[in-house]
Amino acid sequence: MPQSASSRRDAAAISLPQATGDRRLPWLQQWRTALAAAVALVGLATAGWWVVDRVLLDRQPIVVGILHSLTGPMAISEVSMMNAEVLALEEINESGGLLGRPVRWVIADGASDWPTFARKAQELIHDEKVDVIFGCWTSASRKTVLPVIEAADHLLVYPMAYEGLEQSPNVIYVGAAPNQQIIPAVQWASSSLNAKRFLLVGSDYIWPRCVNAIAGDQIRGLGAELVGESYVAFGSDQVDPLVQEIVRTRPDVVLSSVVGDSAVAFFRRLRQAGIRSEDVPVISFSIAEDELQTMPRGDMVGDYAAWNYFQSLDSPANQAFVKAFKARYGSERPTSAVAESSYTSVRLWAQAVLEAGTADVVQVRSSLRSQSMLAPEGVVSIDRQTNHAWLPVRIGRIQADGQFEIVWDSQRAVRPVPFPLTRSRADWEQFVRDLYQSWGRRWSRPVSASQTPAATGRTGE
Repeated sequence: MPQSASSRRDAAAISLPQATGDRRLPWLQQWRTALAAAVALVGLATAGWWVVDRVLLDRQPIVVGILHSLTGPMAISEVSMMNAEVLALEEINESGGLLGRPVRWVIADGASDWPTFARKAQELIHDEKVDVIFGCWTSASRKTVLPVIEAADHLLVYPMAYEGLEQSPNVIYVGAAPNQQIIPAVQWASSSLNAKRFLLVGSDYIWPRCVNAIAGDQIRGLGAELVGESYVAFGSDQVDPLVQEIVRTRPDVVLSSVVGDSAVAFFRRLRQAGIRSEDVPVISFSIAEDELQTMPRGDMVGDYAAWNYFQSLDSPANQAFVKAFKARYGSERPTSAVAESSYTSVRLWAQAVLEAGTADVVQVRSSLRSQSMLAPEGVVSIDRQTNHAWLPVRIGRIQADGQFEIVWDSQRAVRPVPFPLTRSRADWEQFVRDLYQSWGRRWSRPVSASQTPAATGRTGE
């Protein structure tokens, strides 16, 4: 039957969508294909950046700064600190690095010169982009570096025993505070050596001046006599005035904070003047196994040193450390308190990085405040309130082989007290400021031409 016009229109109306849909299908398919391709490209780009981030960026080395005197009068004491820090970093890399990343270190020479230390710290932070600085031996170098560290809100790990009287949120102090070296030594001299008359000698900069103020307070508190203080210009070998003062006063014991090359000259002249350890023993706060390597053994036998560590310490952890150090640097190289503390400093920092899950300075600094480890010297823990370490304390007697017989041991870690209780914190801080101002805003006494340090000609300003 022929269709009516209306029927034909209805049929056309019914078939139109299908016909129209057929014409649109290739466009829709193209649009959907393009959309899928764009999503895929975005996914590939995201994955690509993830790969770059994980494989390239997250695999970039963690950069560490090492800042010590490798030349000048302090090199005798600081080279071993650098060696120990490198040893610890090499061991970390051999075990796979940190957070899947290798560690790279940049070594800077402070050259026994305070302004050089500050300049090198600037370069390590701003040019080398280091995540931490391990460094300094003298307090003058640390005091000069500290404003650089604080201005950058960075992190200094300081391995050296020192005078205390300081506390910075940007510094972790792994070396001994005064109650972990100086105060126990004075007490031991009084009780074990029956010392009643003390003479204090030192290099003329911030550390010995503060050490002697702390020791002087304690000596007077014990009812003993302080017969005098005598100083030599930093780095100078002109030590005769110190020796003459000992000859003149004939004290029961000498407490020495003479450092570096000056200490070598001091003990040599002491023996040449006929002063023996059995007559006037010296307790040193700066002589360790490294310095003894450079001295005639007979010049030193029978004198003492106060530290947290000696190579002769008999423990599995120390035996492993000594073995590793000698394997790396030679069987003739001794370990020492400053070397061990430097090694331990790196290990504590590495633990903090792993705990924080990042090498970020601020986060690692916070993580460091809760670190503890069994170090070669014993258990070392960072005190969260002070940023100083809980440490064992020991006194050793120098032997003919250049090692120390440990004659006194605290047997446990001692809580750090950066500001001795003989004065208020405010008084100690004023004492430090007064020294700095009186020296023309320097951390050591200005050196006259007649006192120029023999080894470098530097002033130590």
